[in-house]
Amino acid sequence: MNNTIKFLTNLSDNGKRVDVFLTKKINDLTRSFLQKLIKRNLLKINNEICNSPSIKLKTKDSVEIKLIFTQEHKLTPKNIKLNIIYEDKDILIINKQRGLVVHPGAGNLKNTLANALAYKYKNNLSNINGKLRPGIVHRIDKETSGLLVVAKNNISHSNLGKQFSEHTIKRKYKCLVWGILRPLNGRIDTLISRNKRNRQLMTVSDITGKRAITNYKTIKTFISKDIPKISLMECELETGRTHQIRVHLSYKGISILGDKQYGKKKLKFKKINKEISSLLNDLQGQLLHAETIEFLHPTKNKWMKFKSELPKDFKKILSLLEKVNS
Repeated sequence: MNNTIKFLTNLSDNGKRVDVFLTKKINDLTRSFLQKLIKRNLLKINNEICNSPSIKLKTKDSVEIKLIFTQEHKLTPKNIKLNIIYEDKDILIINKQRGLVVHPGAGNLKNTLANALAYKYKNNLSNINGKLRPGIVHRIDKETSGLLVVAKNNISHSNLGKQFSEHTIKRKYKCLVWGILRPLNGRIDTLISRNKRNRQLMTVSDITGKRAITNYKTIKTFISKDIPKISLMECELETGRTHQIRVHLSYKGISILGDKQYGKKKLKFKKINKEISSLLNDLQGQLLHAETIEFLHPTKNKWMKFKSELPKDFKKILSLLEKVNS
């Protein structure tokens, strides 16, 4: 798949490396991938071919890059039910169910959100991120539920990608966690990088990685003789790194209920309410929900806000905690 996209730099881009500039502008493509394209003479700056990823940009430079994706698997359309809560000619807002992967990867090429989008919309979505990711502007983890924005055309995709890279899109998550985080409200600001021991996990680093910022507040704590300490929290992302909330909470010594990667692998309690225990043991994935998303509509220049209900099992456990805690 070939696709050429163009950008015009502004004052804040002056002196910035072109590969860094493009990484921030083109959401979900890695810097190393873009560097390979640049070295293949697929970049033009002010209509002149440039094959150096380190070249520094100036204000009002015209940057044009041809995206070429090779050795892609064909995306198989599949009839998977989607919960679409808003749609117009430019965007979709989807409330993703827990357990659904956003786009194909190793071991899962057919049962993803991307396959569902291909079935419902065929080729009528943006293609900036390649054939395997039609309309996909950002992701949430497989076992996380909640809101995603999907772009129906390249203009909307580019605009939304810019908003994500500039951290102007507002996203709030609800989660139930083991324990109580002190202070009850705060800001976690660290670097996050790939875990050297387990490449499927991320970790907080003092030296390398991408800056990650999570603002959190504790909505309610549940303390009872029949349950361990549990907190209902809201986390607002300033950045959107892989597993960010889960990694940050783990770094602070707590974990999300149902999170088997960063949290408790097995549940063992001396004393716990039997009904809550049964629900916890039946959990498939973590109780983390992308509840709200706010952004500037890419063509209407109107601020949009969307909110989704918590999943049924999340609400059921929360209701039981309220009952036991009263």
